[in-house]
Amino acid sequence: MRLRLLALVLPVGLLAALGGSAAGAQPFADTLLSQGQPVVASSIEDDTLTAAKAVDGSTSTRWASAEGSDPQWIRVDLGQPATVGRVTLNWEVAYAKSYRIEVSDDGTNFSTVKEVTDGNGATDDLTGLQAHGRYVRLVGTQRGTPYGYSLWELQVYGTTDSTGDTEAPTVPTGLKSTAVTATSVALGWTASTDNVGVSGYDVLRNGTVVATTPGTQYNDTGLTANTAYQYSVRARDLAGNVSAATAPITVTTSAGGTDSFVLAAAGDIADRCTASDPDCIHPKTANLVEAMNPAAVITMGDNQYDDAHLSDFQNYYAKTWGRFKNITHPSPGNHETYDDIPFKGYHDYFGSIATPQGKNYYSWNQGNWHFIALDSNDFVKESGLAEPEQLTWLKQDLANNTKGCIAAYYHHPRYSSGDHGDQEGAAPLWETLVAAKADLVMNGHDHHYERFVPQNADGDRDPNGPVQIIGGMGGAPLYPVHAAHPATAKIIEDFGVLKLSMTDTTFATQLIGLDGDVLDSSPTYTCH
Repeated sequence: MRLRLLALVLPVGLLAALGGSAAGAQPFADTLLSQGQPVVASSIEDDTLTAAKAVDGSTSTRWASAEGSDPQWIRVDLGQPATVGRVTLNWEVAYAKSYRIEVSDDGTNFSTVKEVTDGNGATDDLTGLQAHGRYVRLVGTQRGTPYGYSLWELQVYGTTDSTGDTEAPTVPTGLKSTAVTATSVALGWTASTDNVGVSGYDVLRNGTVVATTPGTQYNDTGLTANTAYQYSVRARDLAGNVSAATAPITVTTSAGGTDSFVLAAAGDIADRCTASDPDCIHPKTANLVEAMNPAAVITMGDNQYDDAHLSDFQNYYAKTWGRFKNITHPSPGNHETYDDIPFKGYHDYFGSIATPQGKNYYSWNQGNWHFIALDSNDFVKESGLAEPEQLTWLKQDLANNTKGCIAAYYHHPRYSSGDHGDQEGAAPLWETLVAAKADLVMNGHDHHYERFVPQNADGDRDPNGPVQIIGGMGGAPLYPVHAAHPATAKIIEDFGVLKLSMTDTTFATQLIGLDGDVLDSSPTYTCH
């Protein structure tokens, strides 16, 4: 195996050449940092070969990328900045002939620290790296076999920046309330400083820690109307040192009210047929929407089949669901990408309604609810991006939110008992929404109805997680379903429209069938 060493610019005090040494350099601490840490990949071969299998400590489980495609990558988040001295790659049969190891402080901007140009599989033990960052990424650029890239284990060794740190951060300053509703208080403050680095902030309500957040904003939800609350904030560093708390401030929630509204939602809607065909479904689901008299209409992608040209939208969708266009907040599915120019028909038909903030993803508010429309095509397609721009936007949008309830919708479901099954690529979206305490997530893609009880990031039942609903029964032909997930509350193989009944603190859902009957009803959930 031939290794080509690259010169790079690293932070002051670190070696800038790879595999080299410097006078007085200390022996490198060989501590495994990557095992069990969060990991994402550009693609997976199937749902049994996920990225997490490469850092689970087992040489009998593995990650495998999609077959026959270059480049592919896998990225591990070490949890905090670290000096990285060694990376070990335990290849399965499908190895990389050429690849590079990269590091990053933010998960977006990467620097190459070692490049392999003539790999031969088996185990590569790359030492002497002397790199620094929080994220380590392996990028395969040339496959050694006709398959993809497959690792039994990816192991990153080094020393975290917090080792030996005993100095606490400075006390945060400028704590203030930036928005208040009947059930929520939004807070902001000025960042602390630390000799190594601030890892996050504890938010205290009435003297008790209610959250720890990495940024300098927090939205405290689930509060009681017309009630005074006392808040303070303290900083933490990577070694667990904690600053003193700020002087408390008192914030009183507003008197509140009983603002309520109804929304209609579905995905996978308009087939290439019209009402003159008795088997054409989307005219019938449009009639259900009209009967609901909704305040707004949500679509979860694949609004128009098959290739979503403008002419298709005009000939089919526009004649049925199009009558709600002025109150529709759409999101795109994979069929919107099948136009000669991806999304052209979708953009031409909906205009600025589809891109109110200049992108296929955006957010909007109604009452005490914050709604987020996402483009999951960015995640399920093969991409060389370490973190799609959309995910960075989503995290910031959630941080800026001041509403007490959160709902998100996009096409590809993280979990599904349908024909397409679980979408591993959508995991970053799902995990980000779970971490933000979202209340409701709606998807399409699989052509059936499925309601889940609240779940956590791993798909396990958890009352603190969001309710996920697959609503791909808007009109396109139904798909078969398979064994239900452990968190599935209800599966229905039938057409219909999702009716969402929202208040400023609660929500409940119903599936309305083609004959107007209620096919399923959820409990009434209180927003997190």
